[in-house]
Amino acid sequence: MHASAPLHDTGWSHPEHQGRLRTLASAVGKDLLTLHGHVEALEPRSATLAELARVHARDYLSSIRHRVREAESEGRVLEFAPETPVSAATWEAILGSSGAAIEAVEAVANRRFRTAFVATRPPGHHAAADTAMGFCLVNHVAVAARHLQATGRARRIAIVDWDVHHGNGTQEIFYDDPSVYYLSLHQSPFYPGTGSTDERGAGPGEGATRNVPLPAGTDGPTLAAALEEALAAAAAEFTPDFVLVSAGFDALSGDPLGGFLLEPADFHLLTRLVLTWADATCQGQVVALLEGGYDPGRTGHATVATLRALARLPVPMA
Repeated sequence: MHASAPLHDTGWSHPEHQGRLRTLASAVGKDLLTLHGHVEALEPRSATLAELARVHARDYLSSIRHRVREAESEGRVLEFAPETPVSAATWEAILGSSGAAIEAVEAVANRRFRTAFVATRPPGHHAAADTAMGFCLVNHVAVAARHLQATGRARRIAIVDWDVHHGNGTQEIFYDDPSVYYLSLHQSPFYPGTGSTDERGAGPGEGATRNVPLPAGTDGPTLAAALEEALAAAAAEFTPDFVLVSAGFDALSGDPLGGFLLEPADFHLLTRLVLTWADATCQGQVVALLEGGYDPGRTGHATVATLRALARLPVPMA
């Protein structure tokens, strides 16, 4: 996590508020007795404008910076897009979170670590090349994927997205690209209204998008079974050099913005399923990035479960 990420101010009444990462960090800190010796914290750099521009239009990035400067000069939170505010620290948080994602994939690709988890904020998977929505301004998982490709560290990237909301921005960015396989399991019908099974990619990218819409009330075992089946299908269609995960925790039961019924420990199994696929295809190279999750306490517990799985440690006791 970059130090700037918790400083992005949306106002405390906003679901994606500053307390999310602070509570997450507290939960991880309480599990350090187990994680010690298995997890190392990185001090990430900020991304450059050129690194963001591999994914996003420069005019769009300039419009974000302009609005952030307005928020800074007025000393208040301003809306950039519906439900997607900015504040004086937002641009630095964006650069820091994308930079952390880049540092993480470099560390794993260079074999310094086998896996990594990045606590990004603001989240990213709803952001398209020139559009902000759903609390998302810059698509960090897309920035990480393009960085791997641009630097020759990986050519074929798989993105697994288990956020309760469909990652419409990620899908749109890679929709006609056969080198990036996008797999999303999400609640449907639900926001943002995309992610049907017939959305499979376009042109040369046809078949490199797989959507698994699931009804409200889906629980952990059901989602895990759906993920296992989807990964088996993906294995027949695509062999990745690297796996990224859009790890949204708004699928937890009780999340104010979701309708699934997962428990924190369920994310340990979801992560293990992804690791099994990655072990068979790309030497276990997996980096997970935080997306949604709006019950901070339970999001913290789910993050710990995910971290433990990434570190090949047992599931936390309830």
